[in-house]
Amino acid sequence: MPTVNNSTIVSNPNLKQPKTIAIMKRVLESNDQNAIANQRSFDERHILAINLMSSPGSGKTTLLEATARKAKFKFAVIEGDMETNRDADRLLKLGVNAYQICTGTACHLEADMVRNAADQMNLNGIEVLFVENVGNLVCPASYELGTHLNVVLLSTPEGDDKVLKYPVMFRTADLVLITKAELAPMFDFSVDRVRSEVRQLKPEIKTVAVSAKTGEGFDDWLAFIEAHLQARQ
Repeated sequence: MPTVNNSTIVSNPNLKQPKTIAIMKRVLESNDQNAIANQRSFDERHILAINLMSSPGSGKTTLLEATARKAKFKFAVIEGDMETNRDADRLLKLGVNAYQICTGTACHLEADMVRNAADQMNLNGIEVLFVENVGNLVCPASYELGTHLNVVLLSTPEGDDKVLKYPVMFRTADLVLITKAELAPMFDFSVDRVRSEVRQLKPEIKTVAVSAKTGEGFDDWLAFIEAHLQARQ
């Protein structure tokens, strides 16, 4: 078995079997078709759909709570977690139209889950639909949902070394948010390092440091959304 720097590389040979590859290809192709239908539906309703992806605990729901207090546009949220309604309940308390998806054992949302959730919601008058994906820096990057934009969150307690460790996720991003920015000094977190490594993967992507506690970066975050709303109009 190959080694690098005395560390054993463990691979799963089952994932390389032709049958496994064929099944995964069919799953992704079916998901992509559902995603296309989702985006068509969002377009018909004049809704800007944004997929929020990150590790667990990076602050996706906290970001949305702060957005609810500051935003001038009307938005709704589809929440994705393995279990509980906790995140949706937090937003409902603020008057946000929120719907919870519990995926059970699935570590990501899929397009048909988003479609079913949207069908259960009253989206009349909604300008932006946030889809808060299951906390995971791997699987959600491979499943299109039909959203128009992908926003990836990286919190300062996670460390500034994650971008190149999880490149597939960050390559999907249209915006990277560094959350809990007020804690960066406590964790020796280098915002410059993250920005540099994001540019290595995707030079055109903007990285914004935000703090729901201090309000840092929220003008840029809201301006990003409003610019895309205006462009669609």
